[in-house]
Amino acid sequence: MTGEKNLQTLLAALHPELRDGEYVYVLWPHGRPLAPGIEAAVREAEGLTVVLPRAEADSLGLHYDFVAAWITLQVHSELEAIGLTAAVGRALTDAHISCNVLAGFHHDHLLVPVADAARAIEALAELSAESRHQPRPELVLRDETQADRSAILKLTAEAFAVSPATGLPAVGEPVEVEVLRQLFECDEYLPQFSIVAELDGEVVAHVISTRGWVEEHELLGLGPIGVTPRLQRHGIGSALMNETIARANAARESGIALLGSTEYYPRFGFVPATSLGVLPPEEVWADNFQLLPLAVWPGGVHGRFRYAEPFNRL
Repeated sequence: MTGEKNLQTLLAALHPELRDGEYVYVLWPHGRPLAPGIEAAVREAEGLTVVLPRAEADSLGLHYDFVAAWITLQVHSELEAIGLTAAVGRALTDAHISCNVLAGFHHDHLLVPVADAARAIEALAELSAESRHQPRPELVLRDETQADRSAILKLTAEAFAVSPATGLPAVGEPVEVEVLRQLFECDEYLPQFSIVAELDGEVVAHVISTRGWVEEHELLGLGPIGVTPRLQRHGIGSALMNETIARANAARESGIALLGSTEYYPRFGFVPATSLGVLPPEEVWADNFQLLPLAVWPGGVHGRFRYAEPFNRL
């Protein structure tokens, strides 16, 4: 089951549940077989730390200092979710409650001083209640403006800091940044197809499509598309793709070409461009060069695709 990533959704659904019993942290004796009552373990260079019920530690004669209550956050968070630990930690800090966090595959778990358990449950319940009454920030999709460009170039550099082609960190400025800089100034620039996503007044994503051709037939060439890293895999890229497709159909464009993931883009209707008789600008791109035929796709279009001029300078 896929976990939730949206922070407000996670906080609104937060249901803290107090486990029975008291729990302690113990440095496990080196070479001693593990006991069945251990609930969690972390191996460090200095040794193995385990969390187990206090009664179990007492029966084994193990030393401990911190006695904790165990609270499970009954909401299934994705391991890549951003902000949940910070929000919970802040709420408990404001209540002057110390907290140790354990992340499981399905849930996050908090170990708080046993004397503070009731107050911790109350603070977390208040955090959840506040989140349920806060409206979600609205994602605004709009035309890019000149004033947006520095923010767009910055987020593009962050989005492509690791090359999607090689999976390796980019050396210096990612090439996509310079391409985008030139696309803004080229003859093939189409302002209605340079779209930003704005969240709480901040530009967090951008996509551009510029004029391209197959022989003399006009198409759109999409890319680059970038989302600021902290908000990737939150549906913002999909929103930009759907907005581009809607605008292209409204403008009676016949198709959109792109170079990209064969796992991601087919969900929007993209197919291998060669299946429609359109060849990639570079033969080595063949597997990843894709085309979306739009409502007025005429059929019978054959030839090699040409991107806007800045792509030829790569």
